[in-house]
Amino acid sequence: MTRIDQAPGSDRGRADGLDAHLVVDRAAFRLDMELTVAPGEVVALLGPNGAGKTTALRALAGLISPTGGHLRLDGVPLDGTPPDARPVGVVFQDYLLFPHLTALDNVAFGPRCQGASKAEARTQATGWLVRMGLAEHAGVKPRRLSGGQAQRVALARALATHPRLLLLDEPLAALDARTRLDVRTQLRRHLADFEAVAVLVTHDPLDAMVLADRLVVIEHGHVVQEGAPSDIARHPRTDYIAQLVGLNLYTGRAGGHEVRLDAGPLITTTEELTGPAFVAFPPSAVTLYRDRPTGSSARNLWHCEVAGLETHGDQIRADLTGELPLTADLTTVAAAELDLHPGAPVWATVKATQTHAYPA
Repeated sequence: MTRIDQAPGSDRGRADGLDAHLVVDRAAFRLDMELTVAPGEVVALLGPNGAGKTTALRALAGLISPTGGHLRLDGVPLDGTPPDARPVGVVFQDYLLFPHLTALDNVAFGPRCQGASKAEARTQATGWLVRMGLAEHAGVKPRRLSGGQAQRVALARALATHPRLLLLDEPLAALDARTRLDVRTQLRRHLADFEAVAVLVTHDPLDAMVLADRLVVIEHGHVVQEGAPSDIARHPRTDYIAQLVGLNLYTGRAGGHEVRLDAGPLITTTEELTGPAFVAFPPSAVTLYRDRPTGSSARNLWHCEVAGLETHGDQIRADLTGELPLTADLTTVAAAELDLHPGAPVWATVKATQTHAYPA
């Protein structure tokens, strides 16, 4: 497989990666986060709208000026360096291809700005289009490209400048669901071959889980959790992350195999802990009854009320209030048999073996 790396002749030994402390003050909002990324690593910045993800990306690109902190790439300070002087490539959400240029000339634009002759730039651009599987579209203008093709042209244009930092701002957001699946797979392959630093901004958990080696979750301008996708999914530490990965999450104090929740009830778990703890379980672990069950082996039982119902994939998701607010997934048939509707009283059970407790 062709390697996607830095420019020929560059110092491969100088591979320090990204070391940033980004502080940006904007009216009532403050971004204050540290971010380190090793060469060859793909990091996804994940968070709700307004969390600060795009502000962080724009600060890394030099499109906005931080009010504090520092930014170093491969050991070289970039603070105050204008965007066009930074070894940074950016793939924007809407790609922002030049509409009057062909795919070939869009990709050749970067090398031309770096001093390459028109012939040299076009030769380099041709190579990138071949890598992206777009050789036959070299003479096509953006309006005639599909969403997936435009995304790959935008990626090729960013990589053609041999950046040491690649920034991707919601790179799959403009694609339909079918195209997104194919392009996500292709993008993952290209990123796996990129030897410099890649930072992806997204609000889509699946994009983050598939494309990134490490997730950095931002809420209200601060990093609230970071780690491998599998660790984040198994050990969420905020309600936002729990909802993102589809878990019910609670905090409390553990004593042995029981966790007394801050909200009041007890949850029995298989883990044995002492002190502040989180407890999580998936909505699919919840079993609902209209009458209090008498023969259930579940150690956890709460009296609840249906607050709302919605279709969730091929199942029904029930939002419950009562002794323990939670969400439960059940089949359409089960929901009909239980005659579930807003206001209906139910009993919810969860087996201890289906809970997961970990230190807070």
